[in-house]
Amino acid sequence: MQKAIGKKVLITTQSWFYGKDGKQYRAVHGTLKAVHEAGKTLGFIPNRSHANWYVEVGTMRIMGCQVLYFEVVDTVVSDAVEEWKTPTDKSGAAETYMRPTTIYITE
Repeated sequence: MQKAIGKKVLITTQSWFYGKDGKQYRAVHGTLKAVHEAGKTLGFIPNRSHANWYVEVGTMRIMGCQVLYFEVVDTVVSDAVEEWKTPTDKSGAAETYMRPTTIYITE
C-alpha cells in the first residue's frame, strides 16, 4: 500500500458507509494520501479486534479492518451500472436493470 501513495486507488470496504451526500456506498475512489499507524495518530491503540492502521483517501479515512479490496486504478465508472438478478419464476432468464454506482468519489 505504501507504494501506492500519491496514486488513485479504489478501496472496497467491508461494510456500507454514508457519504457526505447522505447516500450509502461500499467503495471509495480517490488519491491515497497516507497510511497511518492508529496509535501514533489517534493517541491510543485500538483494541485487538480492530486494525491498528488506517488509510487516508482524498477526504476519507478508512480503518484498516474495513479495507476488503485495494486496487490502483485511475478512473472508475461513476454513472449508473448494469446489474442483474436471478429469476424467481424458474424461466432461466436473468433480469437486468440499471442501478446507481456504490463507489464514493472523494475528489
